Amino acid sequence: MEEFRLGRDQRVPASPPGQEAVEPDVYRAMALALRVGELLLGSGEATEIVSATMRGVTDAYGVRHCEADVNLSAITLSYVPADGGAPVTAERRVRRRLPDYDRLIAVHDLVGEVVAGSVPLGEARSRLRRITRRVPVYPNWLLVASLALIASSASILVGGGPLVAAAAFVATVLGERASAWLARRGVAEFFQLTVAATLGSLVAVLLIWIDAPVQASAAVVGAVIALLPGRLMVACVQDGIAGEYVTATGRLFEVFFTVTAVICGIGLALYLAVRLGVPLSVENVPVAPLSLRPEQLLGAVGVTLAFAVALLVPPRHLLQTGVGGALIWTVFVELTTYWQVPVVLATALSAAAVGLLGTAYARRARVPALVLTVPAICPLLPGTALYRAMLEISLGHTDTGLVSLLQALSTALALGAGVMLGAEILRAAGGTEVARRIRRPAARRTRGY
Repeated sequence: MEEFRLGRDQRVPASPPGQEAVEPDVYRAMALALRVGELLLGSGEATEIVSATMRGVTDAYGVRHCEADVNLSAITLSYVPADGGAPVTAERRVRRRLPDYDRLIAVHDLVGEVVAGSVPLGEARSRLRRITRRVPVYPNWLLVASLALIASSASILVGGGPLVAAAAFVATVLGERASAWLARRGVAEFFQLTVAATLGSLVAVLLIWIDAPVQASAAVVGAVIALLPGRLMVACVQDGIAGEYVTATGRLFEVFFTVTAVICGIGLALYLAVRLGVPLSVENVPVAPLSLRPEQLLGAVGVTLAFAVALLVPPRHLLQTGVGGALIWTVFVELTTYWQVPVVLATALSAAAVGLLGTAYARRARVPALVLTVPAICPLLPGTALYRAMLEISLGHTDTGLVSLLQALSTALALGAGVMLGAEILRAAGGTEVARRIRRPAARRTRGY
């Protein structure tokens, strides 16, 4: 059967004999919607938002009642003309999932104008092409430095001094460069992360070996936090809560393999250290002081800002993300210190505060909520718990090590659930106007049974 080609990865069949051909603008509108969906999904947007946005684009150009099927690696869009014309199905593969929040904001702005009916189809296609080709908002050297600054700020947050922060910076740069070298040679990302975590841990082992008068383990915690998939955890929980279980399962496995790679890297370094006789002790594992002293607040804000730069958040939104980092740390300290709330519950409630206020600001500023909420949760990522778990297992304390590992995973899921809780509270308070933006058929259909 003869086929029309739409873009790089899309094919639609020609009309069968005796049926009226589909208008070319239908193909162009579907191609535009698929490209928009690919960019949103690749930047970490939730499945329900991707699907709703794609349908909004096709509706705006008269291609109504399209069905969008979104999973982690492919997007499918189907259209059955009401006049009996040939049905059309197009698919686009999502091969790259690199976060670029500056581009994400630009795509959302374009979609808002498209839905309002103020952008012709040809102009929308041209503008989207320019968005995809735009120069990143930060140079590459600053992106590498931002990952290292995440580690440095996190090491300060858990009690490390300037020397430890410098060591964490160097370890993260070495790990990132090694990962980039492996990536250029086609090595799987799992092993890239393993190598990066191993190098980060070996720097701390070296400091312990030379008996440096510093909290050396804080360098490991910092390097680990720089590798943890905070963005994926939020998207995973968001998809699961919204009823998008297929995509949520795919994201969950991606989180699992990412965390497993980090654990393997830490475990390998600690195993070598134990075999070489390096004096490691569980008592020396750093724990973030639960205080609001300037160094802790500086560490929390530093982690947030560095993570925001790594995610290419535009400079005009950096101040708000920094406030979110200070907010989540302040709420967490208050809950755990003065109210004696358990750590996992305190983590969820702190993330809920960020989700509530961050989503409210995002709606006012007309930007995606994850631009503000994802960087803000980074101060509470469970780097210490992961390091403690692997150290206890390496020293033969398997039972306590598994408990620490379970606490780390529970904390990670609590962060994602808390962000979603805050957003859902705002959604419920917003009434039907907010609910109409993203319809959730599953919320009325299943009722849990």
